[in-house]
Amino acid sequence: MDAHELRDVETARAARAEPWLEFIRYPALSVGLYVLDAGQPDFQSPHTEDEIYHVVEGRGQITVGSEVRRIGPGAVVYVGARVPHHFHDITERLTLLVVFGPAEGSLAGGPAAPDA
Repeated sequence: MDAHELRDVETARAARAEPWLEFIRYPALSVGLYVLDAGQPDFQSPHTEDEIYHVVEGRGQITVGSEVRRIGPGAVVYVGARVPHHFHDITERLTLLVVFGPAEGSLAGGPAAPDA
């Protein structure tokens, strides 16, 4: 079993002073926590793997390709591999659980942070 408490993951992420922390990694998938403060820009590039975002808390918008959607707690968004996407108009700190399939960076030859 590989079990975690999100509050502990958030504490570890905050201690690193980085918006992204991967905390589960297996060949078929990886999971991380991505946090963006209100008004903070999201400079991520498209990923080589499919991903799912689950909004744990916060509010803003996401653009995936040419589609724009408001997001808030409980929202789940699928983003296909290599599709441009970013969060914007963040009005409340976004805490996002991110799942990559297969593991992030595995199809590109190595991991790359979502804000890279």
